Amino acid sequence: MKLGVVGAGAMGQGIVQVAATGGVPVFVFDAMDGAAERGLEQVRARISRLAEKGRLTGDEAGAALDLLHAAASLEDFADCTVVIEAVFEDLDLKQSIFGQLEDIVSDDAILASNTSSLLIASIAKSCRRRERIAGMHFFNPVPLMKLVEVIRGPETSPDVVAVLNDLGRRMGREPVTVKDAPGFLVNHGGRAYTTEAMRILHEQVATAPQIDAVMRECCGFRMGPFELADLTGIDVNYPVSQIVYNGYNQDPRLKTSFPHLSLYEAGRFGRKTGQGTYTYDESGQAASAEKADFVSDANPAGKIHIDRTDDAAEAFFGPLECQIIPDDDGQSPIVAALLGEDCTAYAWRSGIDHRRLVAIDLQCDPSKRVTLMTAPGADPAHRSAVAALVASTGRAVTLIHDSPGFISQRIRAMVANLGCEMAQIGIAEPENIDLAMRLGLNYPLGPLELAEELGLSDTMTVLEHLQAITGEDRYRPSLWLKRRAALGLPIHTAD
Repeated sequence: MKLGVVGAGAMGQGIVQVAATGGVPVFVFDAMDGAAERGLEQVRARISRLAEKGRLTGDEAGAALDLLHAAASLEDFADCTVVIEAVFEDLDLKQSIFGQLEDIVSDDAILASNTSSLLIASIAKSCRRRERIAGMHFFNPVPLMKLVEVIRGPETSPDVVAVLNDLGRRMGREPVTVKDAPGFLVNHGGRAYTTEAMRILHEQVATAPQIDAVMRECCGFRMGPFELADLTGIDVNYPVSQIVYNGYNQDPRLKTSFPHLSLYEAGRFGRKTGQGTYTYDESGQAASAEKADFVSDANPAGKIHIDRTDDAAEAFFGPLECQIIPDDDGQSPIVAALLGEDCTAYAWRSGIDHRRLVAIDLQCDPSKRVTLMTAPGADPAHRSAVAALVASTGRAVTLIHDSPGFISQRIRAMVANLGCEMAQIGIAEPENIDLAMRLGLNYPLGPLELAEELGLSDTMTVLEHLQAITGEDRYRPSLWLKRRAALGLPIHTAD
């Protein structure tokens, strides 16, 4: 095996590094004078640092360094088994490189692109032997991100896919075979987390700090959606959102919202510019004036009425220092643990007094933070009294405006639904969708696993309420989810 890499930028360097540490001889070419050697110097320095830190032995580092070579021209790739192109996202440039490579490499050499947004079919359409063209999409920073998507183009040979999977494993990555489609797997599946958060912000249901805090502390995500968007860069994630949205014929489930566009047009790209959703200081720390916590100066509620039989609400409030009254006395706060509904719809359906209704989200972990919401026209005294009661237990309180599905139910149901839709249209095998999303985005669970954790029936309920209340097909359940929920089948059950 001999590997060629075109492009000595950050991605190219990362690919070169993991190839060499995996024992693969690698040659790198860059059209800019001296760039290949400069890139290799950085790779050599990183490999040496790994040895200093004990992550590689001296012999392993020495062997890897011996496998690094600068190519003077593309002609040096003549005897390469695989060539990976890792230049910037320009279709004309990539097609030109592939055309040149076809005139140089052998007929059985494999040509792969590290593209993150362009279809392999588009790159391959000007090639003579399209069966040997594929994608090998690494994630930045390559040495730290264990996932690699092996993209199967419309005419890619199964043998080519097998070779690239083996190469990925040799490079220490976890390969996942993915269908050629807009956004491939991770960039497609990652849309829901950010775009639904943007929608919640757009509707003024909650602030960005509130949304981030709930998703971190109650749902186990390493970063909230706005923190993550600022880290990856609005200049990256907004265009990708548009590529995926338009690539799927403007499916409403993939649509983003105005706050996303506003940040992009304002040049507020996140940490890299010092301003995104948040403002960052010179050390890269967010300096937001907004707080996620609601602090009540009211006395904790002494009595509450839990509307209807609700085991979850009774289990939560039972140990607290308040009296749970079995019948509505017309004066005390009414508490309900809602699933998918907003306070307005629930009060209208049940006939209870919306002014005293305080809804609580118990579909996620309430041990550190609890989300409460009320309907328009709610009495602030009841809201504050219930918030004070919850806060008396040491939990933080997030108070939001009326929303079907609160924050956590909306976002997690949309993440799960999009994962189910990717399974439905065959982007990858169901288990591999989960694996890729965990490795590629550090999600606590893959999207189908998330549907399983929420419960397929409950996930369906949240989506159905969202669709009915908003009137939007954005929330229509995937047939993959709908059928397995109806039949009582595990979410990973294949057709």
